[in-house]
Amino acid sequence: MDASMPRLLPILLLLCLASVTPVRAEALSGAGSTFAFPLLSQWGAKFQAVEESGMDIAASLDGPLAPEGGLGSPLSPWAGGLDYEPVGSLGGIMRVIAGAVDFGASERPLPAEEVDRHKLMQFPIVTGGVAVVFNLPGVADGALRLSGAVLADIYLGKVTSWSDPALKALNPDVTLPDAPIDVVHRGDGSGTTYNFAAYLADASGDWRERVGVDTELKWPVGRGVKGSGGIVRSVAADRNSIGYVEVGQARRDGLPAALVENRAGEFRAPSPDSIAAAAAGADWAGSRHHDLLLTGATDPRAYPIAATVHVLMPRETGPTSARTLRFFDDALTHWRRDAVDLGYVPLPDEVVGQIRSYWKSTQR
Repeated sequence: MDASMPRLLPILLLLCLASVTPVRAEALSGAGSTFAFPLLSQWGAKFQAVEESGMDIAASLDGPLAPEGGLGSPLSPWAGGLDYEPVGSLGGIMRVIAGAVDFGASERPLPAEEVDRHKLMQFPIVTGGVAVVFNLPGVADGALRLSGAVLADIYLGKVTSWSDPALKALNPDVTLPDAPIDVVHRGDGSGTTYNFAAYLADASGDWRERVGVDTELKWPVGRGVKGSGGIVRSVAADRNSIGYVEVGQARRDGLPAALVENRAGEFRAPSPDSIAAAAAGADWAGSRHHDLLLTGATDPRAYPIAATVHVLMPRETGPTSARTLRFFDDALTHWRRDAVDLGYVPLPDEVVGQIRSYWKSTQR
């Protein structure tokens, strides 16, 4: 035997061990919607646990989750879970287009032509409601009624006092204060704002002409705050204020929500049933890249400011893409209860099936 071999054996052994020791994968990266942040955080924690266990959450699934090339093989026990930043829908859209994250989340769907232009996929993951929240001592949750026209006039600065005749006409049995309305809105690029503005534009021609619909607006009145948390903190702290936020967060933080008038003239609370009624009429299968809003629902049972969270991600196949789809497939199938528990409405089974077919047909 070569005299140098005994000295080389430890080095060779270390090299062999290094070649088989799993390398910790980077976390999946996502950014965008603050509306969906509580749910994505919950799903992310479960995804982390699944990856650390070494389980393959897609091993028994059909479609694009176990494509040729071994992407359906067991996950490394050193995989990195999910790193999601709630920077607002606009920020999520911009980051995924720039290739800075693996996926973006937004309540404002990109038009189909933009999805194609940026070579992305876009699909819904959950539905929720935009609650109109307020801080009026003595006025309980569900006691305040607001029409789209009056709500638009509040945010246009035309209705400035809680004692305005328009509000009294909607609420004859509610004691409203003779006090200025403290208007709170999002100051960052927000899909929640987009859906809220879409509802106001549907109800008010003045809003359509003067303000319009976008993730960022030139607000005629009010003060802007950052994120859903900013809305919650401001409305909770400031008497006579009004704002808008995802309904689950409003409930968790104890903020009362108004009944809002829908297209049929009915005033509805943002409940799981009323949000599901708004989502029931959505023609996901007939839309290109799922670019639908729910604010135009005509069902008399529907809550009129329902919003769907969409995911945007690159179309290219590969390990990161397959891992991202593993995460969302498990979220849409096995972790649906989390959505219910947090105040969201899961997608119907048939829509989940359509989404899985969409992944298979759209990836390249």
